[in-house]
Amino acid sequence: MTIVAGFADISIFQLLLVAMMALFASIIGGLAGYGTGALMPLVLVPLVGAEPVVPIIAISALFTNSSRAVAYLRYADRRRAAIVLACAALTTALGAYGYTRLTNAGAAIVIGTMLILSVPLRRALRRREVRIGDTGLAAGSVGYGVLVGGTSGSGVILLSLLMAAGLEGAAVIATDAMISLGTGLIKISVFGLAGAVTAQVLAFALLIGGIAIPGAFLAKAFVERMPVHIHTAILDVAVITGGLVMISAAAKQLIA
Repeated sequence: MTIVAGFADISIFQLLLVAMMALFASIIGGLAGYGTGALMPLVLVPLVGAEPVVPIIAISALFTNSSRAVAYLRYADRRRAAIVLACAALTTALGAYGYTRLTNAGAAIVIGTMLILSVPLRRALRRREVRIGDTGLAAGSVGYGVLVGGTSGSGVILLSLLMAAGLEGAAVIATDAMISLGTGLIKISVFGLAGAVTAQVLAFALLIGGIAIPGAFLAKAFVERMPVHIHTAILDVAVITGGLVMISAAAKQLIA
């Protein structure tokens, strides 16, 4: 992949806009389990183009997920985090390698549609007291690895898996953060070997990551005072919104 972007033409005002969106996305991420991957492309793509966005977000996510993991550490389900990482590691690397070669708007539309449908499906399964066990979580993690390796905003898929596995509230946020740290390190390694991590990409990632760190601790104050059913409703909205964002982005690629 050749990263081509007009970083030199970006104004101070535009940098401030990126910083404000980074803080906002971090707070949303602390509440809903994701945010940067779905919201930051809305600001970054018009400024730097589409190609550098996934590497930028992958690096900046190390900061946001680290702060989120620290803020919610006592809620994390380490066993389920280990299951997901063990099953998603290889496919994450393959997905990241695929991103350096091509993009697939059609797949994004399918994924987004499935995410939107996953909310009523999960609610229906909950009414029937159906859950996925460790085997189902492991199987889903293999597919999740491909998507998280080569897309932005696919963290909503992980949220769906963790909630289907029985996690709720802050436990979802904490476990998601631990898993995302692991997959993020894998992605960055692949992007680095492919030459997709330039000095400009690193500079933007550091800006976004540094500004976003306080957001996790601000969000924690809200989450700890929020009933589980309200927080779960926010997670459902996050999943649907993430799916819509992915479909919208894919549709624009097809039209362009």
